[in-house]
Amino acid sequence: MRLDKFLKNSRLIKRRTLAKEVADQGRITINGKVVKASSPVKVGDELAIRFGQKIVTVRVEELKDIVRKEEAANMFTILKEEKVEKIEPEFIDDEE
Repeated sequence: MRLDKFLKNSRLIKRRTLAKEVADQGRITINGKVVKASSPVKVGDELAIRFGQKIVTVRVEELKDIVRKEEAANMFTILKEEKVEKIEPEFIDDEE
């Protein structure tokens, strides 16, 4: 199953177009590798998704094409949620 479709069906991200945008920005990894929206997802894969200042890591438990709202949470297990410190840009001193 494609990554963007999995994210929509599991309701980790509400819309498939939004899932594609997030993936294209390099904010999603599968098993530690930055991936595109069209990348395949398999049961057992670990996804790390950056939502603003938070990274959510989940394990894929099952793949379904048609999912009811109540069953969506069964498609993954949240392994960890970590807050990302905001990175301040370094100031470059041009005076020499």
